[in-house]
Amino acid sequence: MDAKDILGLPKNGPLMSQEKKSRPQKESQRKPDGISREVYALTGGIAPLMPSIDINQLKRRALSESEKITWQWLPFTSSARKDNLQLYHWVRVVNGVPPTGDYSFAKYNKSVDVIEYTDEEYEKFLSNPAWTKEETDQLFDLCKRFDLRFVIIADRFPSNRTVEELKDRYYSVSRAIRIARAPSPADVAGHPLVKEPYNASQEVERKRALSMVLSQTKHQERRDAEVLAEAKRISESRKAAKAAEETELPDVSDAAPEGAEKAGIDVISTSPNAQLPSGIAAPPVSETASTLASLRMLRVYLRTYGLEQMVQAASSSAGLRTIKRVEQTLQDLGVNLKPKVPTKLVCAEHLELRKEILTLLNLQKQVQYKEAEGSSYREGSYSETPGTPPKRAQRATDQDRTFIPDSTSFGGERAGKKDQKRKGPGRLSEVPSSPAQSKRPRKLKTSDG
Repeated sequence: MDAKDILGLPKNGPLMSQEKKSRPQKESQRKPDGISREVYALTGGIAPLMPSIDINQLKRRALSESEKITWQWLPFTSSARKDNLQLYHWVRVVNGVPPTGDYSFAKYNKSVDVIEYTDEEYEKFLSNPAWTKEETDQLFDLCKRFDLRFVIIADRFPSNRTVEELKDRYYSVSRAIRIARAPSPADVAGHPLVKEPYNASQEVERKRALSMVLSQTKHQERRDAEVLAEAKRISESRKAAKAAEETELPDVSDAAPEGAEKAGIDVISTSPNAQLPSGIAAPPVSETASTLASLRMLRVYLRTYGLEQMVQAASSSAGLRTIKRVEQTLQDLGVNLKPKVPTKLVCAEHLELRKEILTLLNLQKQVQYKEAEGSSYREGSYSETPGTPPKRAQRATDQDRTFIPDSTSFGGERAGKKDQKRKGPGRLSEVPSSPAQSKRPRKLKTSDG
């Protein structure tokens, strides 16, 4: 018997066939186009990280049945040309309607707006003994024709003029005309021609230096690189030394106010025996200078990293408790321990605030130290009453007092020692005091001396 016999079920019942038939068949997924069979078998149809569709399929455009596209050889004109020249090209025509409008490449025709002047303006503002009016007119015609390509203009110019001379004449005339036509000089002060006038001598020197650099040999280039590296190292070392000297200068605001110095108020005790509390320390000038020098040597660093290094250098002499008190004070003031927007100005102000808080804590320690010192002086003066003899007199009487030995008789001392040896340690309190202490000292005779 088995479970089917117990339950009264037929051995070859229809339930199994129904369960088998009720299971849905797995639908076979079709491999998408553009993916190889091996890649699809490995991924199992998972969406890839990068698009795997063929790029050519994306460029295809679904064409409607109503559109009929043909290519025709049609004439066209361009607004970039002033001679109305008619040319031909192949054009894509949809449903027999040719495209209209300007030539598509005419928008790339950019020309320079060359300024024009009158004869009156030339005689009044532009006269130059080195240039005639005919030469100036030819120069501006060529500039307008060749769009300020001065190399071509110098080649086409009739007289023997250099490129720098042509540039100088053109820019000087344009600058003078703009200044003359402006209502006030301030209106054209921001124009590039007025703000930065052309310098022909500097341009000649620049080209001469460029030709010298391009004509150098490998040995000369290597030597110049070594000289530049050495000069850079010297300049950086000088900057670091200068920064160290600036930081080592004493700051009057950190030491004491000017008014306190004039009034004679001592912020720190000047007596040689006075000692400052352990929590107060001098500002770490050398560590700050070394930190600045190391940051300058890095040349490229995050401003937050530089701020952390400067904070560590500024609080290096302070203890751990003082640093925690500084951070607690910042939190009480609602200031973040690290600036959220670490600009140069914000970092400088944050560092200055930390230094001021550290100075405030040090001054509070000094005040507490002075108050404790003053209270100790007051308590000492109040404890000495008028009826109490001074301590020095007591010490003098103690010194004048005659020395009294513990025992005058050798026998008594020995007996006492014997009694202590005989009796137990618990009976030591019962032993009476030595009577030799109550006797007067024996006077010494002259024969004894």
